Order: sequence, then C-alpha cells, then structure tokens
Amino acid sequence: MHREYHRWWSPNLNRDMELLVFGHSGAKVLVFPTRGGRFFEYENLGLVNSIADKINAGQLQLYCVDSIDSESMYCFWAHPNGRIQRHKQYEEYILQEVFPLMASKNWHPCTIAHGCSLGAYHAANIFFRHPHLFKKLAAFSGRYDLTWGVESFNDLFDGYYDQDIYFNTPTHFLQSLANPEQLNDIRNSDIVFTIGKEDPFLQNNHVLSNLLNQIGVSHRMYEWNGRAHRGRYWRQMAPLYL
Repeated sequence: MHREYHRWWSPNLNRDMELLVFGHSGAKVLVFPTRGGRFFEYENLGLVNSIADKINAGQLQLYCVDSIDSESMYCFWAHPNGRIQRHKQYEEYILQEVFPLMASKNWHPCTIAHGCSLGAYHAANIFFRHPHLFKKLAAFSGRYDLTWGVESFNDLFDGYYDQDIYFNTPTHFLQSLANPEQLNDIRNSDIVFTIGKEDPFLQNNHVLSNLLNQIGVSHRMYEWNGRAHRGRYWRQMAPLYL
C-alpha cells in the first residue's frame, strides 16, 4: 500500500501540522481523528487495514489529518469565543492547505468527509458548511451539537453562545439553511451516519436525521447494537459505508 507522510508549517494555525496519505488513486477521503486524536490514529486503530482492499484497488485514497482539539473545543482554560475562533482557524487550514494538497495529488472528482466520534462532528460540520467540496459524508458515532450535554459529556462552550457557534453546529444552522445552491449540493450527496443504540448521542443523531428529512435531504442512518463507540465497531463500519 502506498503511504506518504507530510509535515509543514501552517500559516493558518501558526504551528507545524502533520498528515498521512494512504493509497494512490480513487475517491479522496478526508479523515478526521477522534477527540484529541493524532493523524496516525486511523492507522493505529486498524481502520486503514480494514479497507485495504479498496485502497489497494485504487478506489479510495485517504488523507488522515491531525487534530487541534486541545487548542480549540477542549481548551477549557480559554474563553469559549477563543475556542471557536481557534476551530475556525483549523477549518481554514483544511480548506486552504490540505485541500490544495489533495487536488495536486489526485484528480478524482469525489471527496468524502469522514470521521469517528468527535471526528464525525468535524466531518459533518465541514461537509454541511461547504457541500460543494464534497460528494459524500460518512460519519460514525458522532455528536453534531457540541452544546448538547448528556452523561459525562458537557456543553463544550460552558453555556456561552454566539453566531460562530451557531454556524458550526449542524443541527442548529441546518434548520434555517436557505441557500438554494448549498441545499442542492447537500441533496445531491451521499450521506451516511452510524450510532450505537446505547450511545449517549443517539438522540442527537435522531435530531439530525429528522432535520435532514424536514429539508428534503435523503440519507442513511444505521443504529448498531450496544454503544458501538470503539475501534472494533468502526473497523466493521468502514468497509460497509466508505
């Protein structure tokens, strides 16, 4: 399997960023790690190996990016506005730095946003905000409202709310999405997300599914037995839904 390591100084984040590329051709998969996960997590969890046949056959090419969650959503010493601003800088890193790399290496017209756990949030958020850049969303075990508190998972903004948080919360901004081109791009995409029947964010996934139905967006939502929030589940999901 073709494997590449990349590292460069990000002007958007003012720090070094790293990523791994797997495969030589096919649909480009932008892979976000779980909460605080690193660019090598997808490989370490065995997920790359679980779809090795598709990668080796030239059907998929993975771009596994790093996270800065400890500097943004989970940087609890910072003011919530500072957390969301750092997240916005991360999005600019993806759009202005990672996407050009992907385009320079692969002409394929399909780009898939993908991630597990908090990575599913990152994938869904960038997909719904910029649907013209993607053809598919594959989100596993995600939470699509970071202000939603359940069990030990708290509102990541400590009750603070502003326009930037609104526009980075899919289950909020999709309710009033009126841009016909943006809606058309979403409706013409393949959307699949999974959640465990005992996962604390099952209800949040139902909210997203119901909202997509309300705005006329076809999608597939699969409920797996148990909590289904571990690598052993994701290794089974990836060959089915990517």
